[in-house]
Amino acid sequence: MKNTRYLILIALPLLNISVWAEDIDQAVPSARMSVSSIVNGNTSFAFDLYARLKAREGNLFVSPYSISTALAMTYAGARNDTATQMAQTLHFASNQREFHPTYRRLIDQLNEQGQKGDYQLTVANALWAQKDYTFLESFINLNQRNYKAELENVDFVKETEPTRVKINQWVEDKTQSKIKDLIPPGILDSMTRLVLTNAIYFKGDWAGRFDGQQTRAEPFYVSQEKTVQAPLMYRKGQYPYGEHVSLRNDRRVKVQVLVLPYKGNDVSMVVLLPEKGYLRHVEEDLSTETLAVWTSQLRSQDVEVFLPKFRMSCQFSLDRTLAAMGMPDAFGDAADFSGMTGAKDLLISDVLHKAFVEVNEEGTEAAAATGVVMRLRSMPAPTPVFRADRPFVFVIRDNATGSILFMGRVADPTDSGS
Repeated sequence: MKNTRYLILIALPLLNISVWAEDIDQAVPSARMSVSSIVNGNTSFAFDLYARLKAREGNLFVSPYSISTALAMTYAGARNDTATQMAQTLHFASNQREFHPTYRRLIDQLNEQGQKGDYQLTVANALWAQKDYTFLESFINLNQRNYKAELENVDFVKETEPTRVKINQWVEDKTQSKIKDLIPPGILDSMTRLVLTNAIYFKGDWAGRFDGQQTRAEPFYVSQEKTVQAPLMYRKGQYPYGEHVSLRNDRRVKVQVLVLPYKGNDVSMVVLLPEKGYLRHVEEDLSTETLAVWTSQLRSQDVEVFLPKFRMSCQFSLDRTLAAMGMPDAFGDAADFSGMTGAKDLLISDVLHKAFVEVNEEGTEAAAATGVVMRLRSMPAPTPVFRADRPFVFVIRDNATGSILFMGRVADPTDSGS
């Protein structure tokens, strides 16, 4: 692998085509492909990824949307078996001519909604390319046209550390200083030729704020052996709410489902609260289908809500995870990213992801960044009580498109993470 150059991603039906048109960036979205098809694919990938990451102990928080977007930009340069594996693993459409322009419509829709003033939602992308290395104009144009990716010419060879600092500063700026030092020392070197970055930032106030004066320190049952004192917020109000049963291994587990809308009702948090001691059981049952069923059967009603305040930050290196999920070629000698340079000279060396979330009485602030690094080849019933005093899963999603922007698990609200 001594001649291998590297590529880094920072957040990132059968395809087997050997000849590609050079003007793929000129493609226009077809009526046959809808934004919902992109969302459905991204959602399937989100739950596939969560299924892999849930073995991690403690709190968990990721932005599947950020990872999908960074990898979609990379997918634009993938060809042959590498493209096939990426399409299948990421649930991307095999027809790249239609896929990328349709993805652009999703990005536009999310950004437009975020500019209405009810909440802040911004998505930004960038390409950091070695200044004296030749990339195909079609690849650059496609990413600029469809992902609004800023192009920055940098020098990984002679100015490795200043370039790392520059990329990290861009991420920090785009996430309102919530994601810092995304790329640690040692990731970039003189063999790096391209870094693709995605950053997403969300800040929204609850449609019905919690009263801070009613927040109390209460027991939170982390496990049978561990209990912590956590600040539980309280509010009684009208919310979409339902109770469902998760059935796995002949064990019926009740799951309370609550939707907490943000101001403007375009974005909401879905909280899944299982019976005490059965978080893992519900996580095993969690999928695109189960979430759709559980959220489709909710009824707006008065609910007494107890929700902990929490703040957490999680970071991941996802290259091994993604390889195990079905796209190993992208990370080895078999990588074919000839759609980037015209030659099979690049592979992905790292996929970095870092996410932050804070939930309090006013609302939620969340941010994430994903990076892909490419190197040279080498009755009346009583009012329901939703008391989240035990581990739970939550999803922050865009209501109009259904896009899962963030998802995670609160195992211990007093643990802020790294």
